[in-house]
Amino acid sequence: MNIIHCAATHRASSPMASKKLIYPAADRNKEPILSVLRQYIRRGSNQTLLEISSGSGQHTAHFAPHFPQVTFYPSECEDRLLESISAHCHGLSNVAEPVRIDITTEFRTWPGEFHEKSFDYIYNANLMHISPIACSEGLFRNAGKLLKHNGILFTYGPYAVNGKLYPESNVRFDQNLKAQDPRWGVRDIENLRNLAQMNGIQLFECIEMPANNKTLIWQKFE
Repeated sequence: MNIIHCAATHRASSPMASKKLIYPAADRNKEPILSVLRQYIRRGSNQTLLEISSGSGQHTAHFAPHFPQVTFYPSECEDRLLESISAHCHGLSNVAEPVRIDITTEFRTWPGEFHEKSFDYIYNANLMHISPIACSEGLFRNAGKLLKHNGILFTYGPYAVNGKLYPESNVRFDQNLKAQDPRWGVRDIENLRNLAQMNGIQLFECIEMPANNKTLIWQKFE
């Protein structure tokens, strides 16, 4: 997997800028999420972080400069998103070229060279509720194989707790999601905990975030 080393010249940056997608929500939540990552990403050198479903690339581009000791591996499954990630991360020496990944498939089928127990961290934001449950299953299944012992999986988004979803705005959000696709919807932490345990991962901490979201800290224990 190649690392992006690009000179940030005006000629090169103009076409790149035109490919950047901007999601307002990603701009709003990137700093609160960064504050959580700072608590868990270690200072040691030569660490690796795989981001599943990187979206526009705004998060990767915001996080990477704060962790020069970590190589970030972003991923997506659509051309326009892969191009946007490359544009946002242009010139960042610790960000690999984005990889096309279908999280429902086994990691050995992905492009590039992915190996068991090769990542210190895996990060995913806002995937679980806007995708079929098979994507959440694939995330935990692959994380269970790719994370090193005691490696950390970060997941961010809205979650239900013990069958209860609050506040009312999250209830309406869940209803709207299911109206768009009945396979979508806000996931319950207890159900996710069961998926995680099946793959050698346990829930370590649940952190309340702005806008009624949470960051879940999962740890590989096998």
